[in-house]
Amino acid sequence: MEFKHYSVLLKESVDALNVRDGGIYVDGTMGGGGHSYEILSRGAGKLIGIDRDSDAVAAAKKRLEPFGDRLIAVNRNFREIKDILSELGIDAIDGAVLDLGVSSYQLDNAERGFSYMHDAPLDMRMDRSSGISAYDVVNGYSEEELTSIFYEYGEEKWSKRIARFITEARGRKTIETTGELADIIKAAIPQKARQEGGHPAKRVFQAIRIEVNGELSILEKAVCDFVDVLKPGAAISIITFHSLEDRIVKKTFARLAKGCTCPKDFPVCVCGNKPTLRVLGRKPVLPSEEELKENSRSKSAKLRAAVKLGSENRGE
Repeated sequence: MEFKHYSVLLKESVDALNVRDGGIYVDGTMGGGGHSYEILSRGAGKLIGIDRDSDAVAAAKKRLEPFGDRLIAVNRNFREIKDILSELGIDAIDGAVLDLGVSSYQLDNAERGFSYMHDAPLDMRMDRSSGISAYDVVNGYSEEELTSIFYEYGEEKWSKRIARFITEARGRKTIETTGELADIIKAAIPQKARQEGGHPAKRVFQAIRIEVNGELSILEKAVCDFVDVLKPGAAISIITFHSLEDRIVKKTFARLAKGCTCPKDFPVCVCGNKPTLRVLGRKPVLPSEEELKENSRSKSAKLRAAVKLGSENRGE
């Protein structure tokens, strides 16, 4: 199927980068190439587009053909940013954007197994060439492990009951498809609770996807690595789609903007850590009413952006 992806908060995220002619920028989650296209259209000299999904890389390369060799497409995980830049002989970049959402293509392409709306083999891997799949998690994790990831990654209050229903069901036969899993989840949640907001399987599917792709475990370090490779005055835009991601980005930005890690009751700083970021805006940027009408999937999106400080701003 055609690779389709609506680039959420497109203008706002690229505006924050203040793209300059000839600069080097990174789109760490290239997807269908929407943010990459916008950055290149605004005069970027080079755009390094990274995505762990080979389908996304192929689609983006086709869409961005008009920009010729100004695009450097890389089929890797954005957490490898330092290695990628080193291999390209690039010391620092002029800006970066990370859109942490799942693409519409991944959700709508049944065979990828991301969606509870399509009956398909359990997969959910963004990189289909490696790693565990949703099938491995659902059929291989203990009841205690399932309970933990449903609660921590999905914030699902019925996590223990759902985990029990899953382990009982797989004791009878292996759980092969997203449809089977969605039915088990639905049966596990009491009918009255199922009437409260959204599809009953939404939070569990989110939790399994996060576990399969290691999304949260890499995020804080990846954000720090991206900040390290920014030039002074360069900005990073990060779009999140659930509270767990947003909390990590918010706390990481706040820590890097504060610098000092000394206890509050210390009269003077003794740690010597200096601020490395200036956070843009006190609150995250949310999709406009117009965007929400165009794409209902953007309703949970939040954009946070920050600028790398130079030594003169860090008190050095």
